Amino acid sequence: MARTLAVLKRVLKQLVRDRRFLALSIAAPLLIMYLLKIFFDSLGNFGPSRYIVPAGALIIHFLTYILCAIVLVRERTAQTLPRMLVNGYRRAEIILGYLAAYTILATIQTLIVLFELAWVFNLDYDLGKQLSIYLVNWLLAVISISLGIFLSNFSENEGQMLPTIPLVILPSVFLSGFLINVDKLPGWIEWLSRLTPLYYANTVLQSLIKPGGELSQEWPSLLGLLLYGIIVLVLATFTLKEQE
Repeated sequence: MARTLAVLKRVLKQLVRDRRFLALSIAAPLLIMYLLKIFFDSLGNFGPSRYIVPAGALIIHFLTYILCAIVLVRERTAQTLPRMLVNGYRRAEIILGYLAAYTILATIQTLIVLFELAWVFNLDYDLGKQLSIYLVNWLLAVISISLGIFLSNFSENEGQMLPTIPLVILPSVFLSGFLINVDKLPGWIEWLSRLTPLYYANTVLQSLIKPGGELSQEWPSLLGLLLYGIIVLVLATFTLKEQE
C-alpha cells in the first residue's frame, strides 16, 4: 500500500507540474462539448435526446483513454517504469498507483463533461438520475484508464501507441449502439460489440434517459461493465513486466 501511495503522489506531482497537459485535459472536453452543441443545433428539428448523454460517454471514453495511454508510453520512454520495477515495486502496486492518480483527473473530466452537457442542452433530469448517469460515466472513465494502461504495455514509444487510438475509438462508436442499435447488426458483430466498454455503458445510459428509467433495470450491463474493467486491469498488471 505504501508503494502504491508513493506512485500516486509522484504521478499527481507530475500532473501538477505539467500545466499544458492539465490545461488540455480541462479544455478539451469543454471545446468538444461546445462543438457538439453547434453540430446538433445545425440539424434543425432533429431530436438529439437519444444521442446527447451517450455522446458525453464517448467523449469521456476517448479523452481518458488517449491521455492516459500517451502519458504511460512517455513514462516508459523516460525509463520511469523500468526503474520502479528494478527498485522492487510490484506490478500491481505500479498499476494501482497510476490508476488512482488518473482516476482523480478522470473524475474532474467527467464532472466537466456532464455539467456542460446539462447546461448547453438544458437537461432537466432529477438528482437521482443525474447521479446514476455520473456513476456510469465515472466507471467508464476508470475502465478507459485501465484500457489505456493495458494497451500502452505493448508500445515502446508514442509512434507505436497512436495507431491503437482509431482501433479502440472507432469500434466503440460503431459497435456500442451509439449510432445504430446493435440488435440490427449481424449476429457476429453483435457478439463483437461486447469487446468494447462503451457498449455496456451505452446500454445502461439509454435505459436511464428513458422516462422512468432506473439503474437497477440494467444491472446485467452494469455488471458487464464492472467485469470488463476487472479483466482489463488484471491483463494490464500481468503484461506490464513483460514489456520492460
